Amino acid sequence: MALNEKWAELFGHDSPGTGMNLASAATPVDGGGRGGPDLKVGQGPWTTASAVANGLHTSSATALTDMNTASEGVTGATEGFTSTAALNEIRTSWKERLSAVRDECARLEGALKSAGKEFGEQETRTKQRFEGEGPK
Repeated sequence: MALNEKWAELFGHDSPGTGMNLASAATPVDGGGRGGPDLKVGQGPWTTASAVANGLHTSSATALTDMNTASEGVTGATEGFTSTAALNEIRTSWKERLSAVRDECARLEGALKSAGKEFGEQETRTKQRFEGEGPK
């Protein structure tokens, strides 16, 4: 059996309505696509995600400040204890982690806000084109 015959057999090109089609493309059986307003999109999710990233940025920055304030003077107060080195190592590790989270959330906030703005502008241009108001 040739490769093309095998593909035809697998995907049913010989019998109408059994082949592979795009969901909105016309098929030999139904005579038309199923296009319509079934896909709802908007700028809102991007704006919401940006606000969440901003909230996480703020809370991680606050946590970092609180941790630094709470650990002031700990090294001097615990001098001589064997746990001082471990405490400093843990504090340093958490400082690095919280700083990375804070910085990434700030980056994401800007990127998501920008994506939402661009998406909204593109939606407006597309709508205008469909309504005949914008440039072709």
